[in-house]
Amino acid sequence: MRFFIHLAYNGTNYCGWQTQPDLPTVQLTLEQALTTLLRQPIAIVGCGRTDTGVHASDFYAHFTTDQPIDCPQLTFKLNSLLPEDIAIYNIFHVRDNAHARFDATARTYQYHVSNRRQPFRQGLYCRIYYHPDIDLMNRGAELLMQYDDFTSFAKLHTQVKTNICHLTQAHWDEVGDEWVFTIRSNRFLRNMVRSVTGTLLDIGRGKLTLDGLREIIERKNRCAAGVSMPPQGLFLTKVEYPENIFIY
Repeated sequence: MRFFIHLAYNGTNYCGWQTQPDLPTVQLTLEQALTTLLRQPIAIVGCGRTDTGVHASDFYAHFTTDQPIDCPQLTFKLNSLLPEDIAIYNIFHVRDNAHARFDATARTYQYHVSNRRQPFRQGLYCRIYYHPDIDLMNRGAELLMQYDDFTSFAKLHTQVKTNICHLTQAHWDEVGDEWVFTIRSNRFLRNMVRSVTGTLLDIGRGKLTLDGLREIIERKNRCAAGVSMPPQGLFLTKVEYPENIFIY
């Protein structure tokens, strides 16, 4: 039987989601806990890969086992065993071929920046030292929505077959003492959100014009785009699936 795990984590203490030799990762920590509780080796597959220091308030992973599972009880036991920076919301049965990564139809990320020192938000936002023009940045975000080839914002030398992404949301909001960039797409390229955010902030601080952004996109060259923002301000906030993969 196949099960989905719905979880969240603070990525500060981890070298990303994916297991790496001799490094602390969320995947490894969760696999070790499941293996201990179910008393058999458990391998899990996540809905994506978050980099070192990146957070997820909405994340899914799947695993398969041949033993019956009391999902509420396993959720309780996992939360008792895992460190405080990982939370299991629930575990539920899905169809046998459901896939946490490939069945996702859309993902939403948010990036948080602020020009104020926030001692109780350390590791959860990026500090900037200027006051960006949010209206200009939103005009830049609207321009992004006109394109689907994001080669200029993709990490170099990856093995993806296409740099085409279909954006359905991109906008900035002022939330308390922070500016929050929200972006939703059917898929994302490695480092794409952080490089898009850095480029839009260049517009907000007057270093780049809207025409300049259009030129960057159309050049399809990563070296043309702005700096990639640090990981700590980035959150995966929503992963969407078709209803027919779930078993209620």
